[in-house]
Amino acid sequence: MDKSTKTYIIQASLFIVTFFTTTLAGEWWVHGKMWLLTDYSWADFQNGLSYSIPLLLILTVHEFGHYFTAVYHKVKTTLPFYIPLPPFPGFFGTMGALIRIKEPVISKKLHFDIGVAGPVAGFIIALGVLYYGYTHLPEPEYIYSIHPEYEAYGPGFEGHVYTYEFHKHQDSLAYAEAREADSLRYIEGGKEGTWEFRKFEPQPEYPSIALGKPLLFLFFEKYIVKDPQQVPNAKELMHYPWLFAGFLALLFTSLNLMPIGQLDGGHVLYGLIGYSRFKKVATVVFISFLFYAGLGMLTPYDGAENLIYSIPLYIGFLYIALQGLRKSRQETLMYALIIFTTQFAISLYDPKIIGYSGWLLFAFIVGRVLGVYHPPSMVEEPLDMKRQVIGWLALLIFVISFSPAPIVIN
Repeated sequence: MDKSTKTYIIQASLFIVTFFTTTLAGEWWVHGKMWLLTDYSWADFQNGLSYSIPLLLILTVHEFGHYFTAVYHKVKTTLPFYIPLPPFPGFFGTMGALIRIKEPVISKKLHFDIGVAGPVAGFIIALGVLYYGYTHLPEPEYIYSIHPEYEAYGPGFEGHVYTYEFHKHQDSLAYAEAREADSLRYIEGGKEGTWEFRKFEPQPEYPSIALGKPLLFLFFEKYIVKDPQQVPNAKELMHYPWLFAGFLALLFTSLNLMPIGQLDGGHVLYGLIGYSRFKKVATVVFISFLFYAGLGMLTPYDGAENLIYSIPLYIGFLYIALQGLRKSRQETLMYALIIFTTQFAISLYDPKIIGYSGWLLFAFIVGRVLGVYHPPSMVEEPLDMKRQVIGWLALLIFVISFSPAPIVIN
């Protein structure tokens, strides 16, 4: 078996595994059922397809947009490698897919064409998925099939069910039911000590997940949906598989289109403005992104016993992430101290002003792995007008697809 055949087998296997992991993940997000952890049937697997198929369709079109453009320009590349994630609760089943360019891309135009083709192609499919999802929304009562406990409150359930008191009451009911069931089993067992009561104590906190809708979602909800009552609450959006798949696809698209380094957005912006100006813009974008991600991470109200350890650790994190700017040690440390001091001062003024700490890991990966800057090409020819229009449209796609706080647990 030659090397190419082995590679094809690996790629096909990764796709099949990703198909199964996303299908299993989809049923968990929509109905809370997970293979091997809860009662699970073939019907449950089929339900997960309404999440996995649209999500993988968008990701596949995205990657083949890159692939076919590279082939058109006679640039050697691989077919997509899909990245599965274990089907654990809270996972999406995949981290996306990627292709690998197997030779240097010598011109700015080729960087642009290959970079922009994927997100634009995937975004077009995402539009179709979202249009279908928003024009085929179920009736408002659909949410009662997921959360039967909501039905008692009717259409205005949002004002009741997202409270500590509601969840404490639900835990109390479940606790009583568990005690009653165990009591019955204890009596049926016959011998003392045969059965043990399950420990089911009410939780002190009740976290919930809310999805931050990007601008494109708000557009569909305002201008496409005919009945506003059908629009899902941000805390229930994951129970609508077509919309949830579209949401994740836009999240992946926006991250790819961030105008930094050799991300797709970096290729696009580099093609539009050239190496020198790109370096300046990428610096501002990266520092701003890192600043927003860590805003509110540490505040003067966290207590001196915590801050004495957390402040040096956080500054060290900033220092390592900022090394992607390729500055001297003194300059890098200066940037880290300025960012922290400004964040700390803002938190002193108003601790409610916070960013999204979930972006810190991505900022670290950009700074230390992907790189902030785009390497110069051997050929720096200007783009024609058609490519310039497509490039600015791609950056607009980034704006309307990006969610400042995509997944919030509170």
